[in-house]
Amino acid sequence: MKSSFAVSALVYAFLLFFVACSPKKTDRNRTVYIRSENGRYTLIKNGRPFFVRGAAGYTNLATLRQAGGNTIRTWDTLRLGTILKDAEQNGLSVIVGLDMPDNQNMDWFYNNRATVSALLKSYQKIVDRYKNSPALLCWCLGNELPFPLKPSFYKFYQTFNDMVGMIHSIDPNHPVTTTVINFQPQNILNIKYRTDIDFISINIFGELRNLNQQLDKYKRLWDGPFMITEWGIDGPWLAHDQTTWNAYIEENSTKKAEQYISVYQKYMPVRNPRYLGSLVFYWGQKQETTPTWFSLFDREGNRSEAVNAMQYLWTSKKSDIKVPQIRYMLLNEKGSRDNIFLKPDSMANAHVMLNDQDYAKYSYEWQLMAEDWYQPDNHNSTKALKPIGAIQTGIGKTAFPFRVPHKEGAYRVYVYIRAKNHTFATCNTPFYVLPAP
Repeated sequence: MKSSFAVSALVYAFLLFFVACSPKKTDRNRTVYIRSENGRYTLIKNGRPFFVRGAAGYTNLATLRQAGGNTIRTWDTLRLGTILKDAEQNGLSVIVGLDMPDNQNMDWFYNNRATVSALLKSYQKIVDRYKNSPALLCWCLGNELPFPLKPSFYKFYQTFNDMVGMIHSIDPNHPVTTTVINFQPQNILNIKYRTDIDFISINIFGELRNLNQQLDKYKRLWDGPFMITEWGIDGPWLAHDQTTWNAYIEENSTKKAEQYISVYQKYMPVRNPRYLGSLVFYWGQKQETTPTWFSLFDREGNRSEAVNAMQYLWTSKKSDIKVPQIRYMLLNEKGSRDNIFLKPDSMANAHVMLNDQDYAKYSYEWQLMAEDWYQPDNHNSTKALKPIGAIQTGIGKTAFPFRVPHKEGAYRVYVYIRAKNHTFATCNTPFYVLPAP
């Protein structure tokens, strides 16, 4: 937290006394609203308490429901009608995201009246079209935007509040939220005093370990309801798990499943009376540093052990579905943290060890990919990577001899282990191709 926070606190105190911040009106006839009783907040849907147990994503919905989940979040407004219909058929609720442009460069959007007006009209049509969907839970306006105190952001706040007001006007039956990265007091307080959203959503990964302390520390300044709209395993930005060439070390899927349970049970603020629930990230498959880092499923829709972990967290019951479990993977008898350098065009050998001695019953898929360094606008790329050379598959193929790429650079060797019951396990090892001096 910046040292200027003490000064900012005085400004917030001024806002508290002199800026009108009208209390939210709770209409118990609304489809969805937040009930407040003696400091405890409860999300109410169709007259009943609704505690969010869900995931970010919009695929594999039947599996989500079977695992005990009840909510998804999506930013896909082009296929929103289909997503809402599919969710309804599976008994799931939907948090609908309405993305807002980045506000770090105000001139290209927020200071341009024409572009702001066009987006407002576009979102008016979306809200009006889907406001009566039985699956709709709430609207999420903007994802991980900063909410600074600076006067230069006046147009941003004006636009943001115009959007919130429009949603409340067209659809008074569903609350509006926005997401922030981690718990940042200045963001939280500016949202409280300068916007009219109904609750705050937090996307948080490694910092989840500190969230309970932060909530307690700042509860006199902010005691409103909140939801965790993204959480999961440690993300690929923790500097303590990198190679010397700055490739992030990814745990195998078996260890990830253990981490989901451990992190949730130790650090999720489930006893906090303001907590409305959480959504794990990511219920599907997507590229983010690797194709597997946050993905609870593979590209074919097979489920990882993390799905079993979520079922246990949501229902307190262990899944009967068995998933392949990985012990470790080695490349030329070295592990992923051993800074593996290989010579161009040389032969190398990767192999994987499982907890199950009957390894021959599984199908193995091996592939090489270049490290994904591409970060458009300082964000991780979501564009799928292309394998280098042929993908090798086979039953019981626990070893993978391969020729090292000719081009110097950073790479990874991946293995996917799939069972006949549509489950899979995966891991990868980074290496660097370095020509001889």
